[in-house]
Amino acid sequence: MPARESLPSAPHAHLRAPDSARLAEATEVFTMLSDATRLHLLWLLAQGESDVGSLTERCQASRTAVSQHLAKLRLAGLVETRREGRHVHYRLRDGHLRRLVMEALSHADHRVSGQAPHD
Repeated sequence: MPARESLPSAPHAHLRAPDSARLAEATEVFTMLSDATRLHLLWLLAQGESDVGSLTERCQASRTAVSQHLAKLRLAGLVETRREGRHVHYRLRDGHLRRLVMEALSHADHRVSGQAPHD
């Protein structure tokens, strides 16, 4: 079975009404996604692990801003770190977040380009 079939599709994943804890957690995730710089950083990290310097170059934001956004993402539990000497490498915490970021940007791409929505 292909890897992408190992998780339930989104429409069938949560048939029960979410409780307040799950709604609060989802709200926190969407709050972190609501900043363009953080969303860009998450997209970059969806491509693979990276350090602050590389993320700063690719994100075109100041090193200070990138560091602050990464700290918020880490505190929110969306990214993890790995230290290698003096360098700290960041990566997404899980595949759910990767798919969420990619779906959000795919949705935006359809809206910006005028493509018809689809399932």
